[in-house]
Amino acid sequence: MNSRQQLILQTVTENGKISVAELAKLTGVSVVTVRHDLNVLEKNAYLRRVHGSAVAIDSDSVDTRMLNNFNQKKILAEYAASIVNSGETIFIESGSTNAILARILSKRRDLTIVTVSSYIANLLRHSQCEIILLGGVLQKRSESMVGPLTQLALKNVHFSKAFIGIDGFRIDTGFTGRDMLRADIVNSALQKQATNIILTDSSKFGVVHPHPLGPTGLINMVISDFTINDQYQSYLSRQGIEAIAPAGDDQLP
Repeated sequence: MNSRQQLILQTVTENGKISVAELAKLTGVSVVTVRHDLNVLEKNAYLRRVHGSAVAIDSDSVDTRMLNNFNQKKILAEYAASIVNSGETIFIESGSTNAILARILSKRRDLTIVTVSSYIANLLRHSQCEIILLGGVLQKRSESMVGPLTQLALKNVHFSKAFIGIDGFRIDTGFTGRDMLRADIVNSALQKQATNIILTDSSKFGVVHPHPLGPTGLINMVISDFTINDQYQSYLSRQGIEAIAPAGDDQLP
């Protein structure tokens, strides 16, 4: 995927739907060239083409999700990296913000990183970190390991911090995920009772998905952006969860 196609995909992902003419104006190339780029992106299942426009798809692809709110996710990931200490063994679950965190940590050589994400393991393949990729059944679209073998592997490995991605959060449901098998893996990781850290942008707040992640009492910290509303901030505080907003003040009230 070239830089122009990345820009097109990011724009479609952020807008949901956008016309070919608008994309041509944005990228400074002809409509014919944009149509060619859209054909390439559609062939690789990054988006759908409809008459005269491109439409975002609800995708588990890490590459696709990483482009959505990328700058904000990078700020969150940089803060998360700053609280990882030398010599630590940490768990990084799957997800786009966690993938950015892994990329930042790849520059360090004093860490052991445990993950269920083959995508993250591949990102780290040239790093100086020690990488432990837990086995199991590979979910091809999400590039994540799931199933009983992965849960068994989690029981036999230890770490001091766990960075977890979520798909939704509401006060009445707590943290939730959209995929049952991946939710099972998250819950197995949370039960290890390390310092459990939710790493997510605020677009997930107010959204609910079928599968609970938690209970909430197992979460120690939420790293998100400052657009979380006061109601959520107050709830997290009452639950004893430290809420960090790196893009604004150091800590949410």
